[in-house]
Amino acid sequence: MDILIKARNYILEKKYKWILKPIFFQIDAEKIHDYMIIFGQFLGKYSITKKITGFFFNYSNPSLNQNILGINFKNPVGLSAGFDKNANLIDILPSVGFGFTEIGSITGEACEGNPKPRLWRLRESKSLAVYYGLKNDGCEIISKKLKKLNDKKFDIPVGINIAKTNSRETVDTKKAIEDYFKAYKAFTDIGDYFTINISCPNAFGGQPFTDSIKLDALLQKIFSLPKNKPIFLKLSPDLNQKEIDEIIDVAVKWKIDGFICTNLTRNRNNINIIDKMVPEFGGLSGKVVEDLSLELIKYIYKKTGSKASRFVLIGSGGVFTAEDAYRKIKAGASLVQIMTGMIFEGPQAISSINLGLVELLQKDGYKNISEAIGKE
Repeated sequence: MDILIKARNYILEKKYKWILKPIFFQIDAEKIHDYMIIFGQFLGKYSITKKITGFFFNYSNPSLNQNILGINFKNPVGLSAGFDKNANLIDILPSVGFGFTEIGSITGEACEGNPKPRLWRLRESKSLAVYYGLKNDGCEIISKKLKKLNDKKFDIPVGINIAKTNSRETVDTKKAIEDYFKAYKAFTDIGDYFTINISCPNAFGGQPFTDSIKLDALLQKIFSLPKNKPIFLKLSPDLNQKEIDEIIDVAVKWKIDGFICTNLTRNRNNINIIDKMVPEFGGLSGKVVEDLSLELIKYIYKKTGSKASRFVLIGSGGVFTAEDAYRKIKAGASLVQIMTGMIFEGPQAISSINLGLVELLQKDGYKNISEAIGKE
């Protein structure tokens, strides 16, 4: 069966790279993204289109199953936040092969984001330059939408990624905390876990909650409500060691469950940037951030991995192949997320990564993906 899946994925990959990708990459990146959201939303409406999509893209293997923080993940590959900003794709993503998804970032108020253009492809670097600025419909509209969907239960775990609204008002720390809290309250009974995004590089006021004192104040407000699901912090790849250590200390204090490593990088002095023309604005994803993500996973896992309070780590940044995902898992990540890799490699990349992970596990003599976590 795996041989047939591999052949299927090989054919889909070639068709994507030889036919669809050259067409897509001639069109404005944001327009293509919007078209794909509309198309995916259509596919998710009907059982027949979901079954057809699953026939072409799905793959499962029991060795990829994990129960993490009481949540069952059929495989470790999730869709990173930033792609499905307004929760339009939840119905179709299981058929594409994802083990989980993360929606948003969702803010307290609706946000139009930064002026266009705000999404560029760095073809040589296999990266995206992203300057959306937290564009989304806001917590009230999105939570109402998800309450209707949640009545029939999600087929895969859904993470709710929240951030502060991108506006001049939320530069004020108290108003920013209230904005986070508004989004948090709107989803207390929706989704399987929370991610608090403290690392968006494209909003007014920068990243104030990477400061440990402000982060402590934010979490104090968040935990004024009873915690009823796991909570992660999404970290910047541009943090220095002192900042990371201080964030870890605050996370231990408030019993945060884990970290997502990482968000976009703003640093243009990166040896993985190959393209000559790089937009001045925006954070960079994909292969440009891969090494930074991996190093942060290693650092946090080594620092906290042997403790009873060990954090669950989700590796995000530069996952294009099974080998990329496996490096993050062996460095200490329990799960990985993909977005840019899917854009450059095609939607069949999800099942190709999962199939490749099974082969890598068998090669190393592991029966389950959980046995490989942190083994590097």
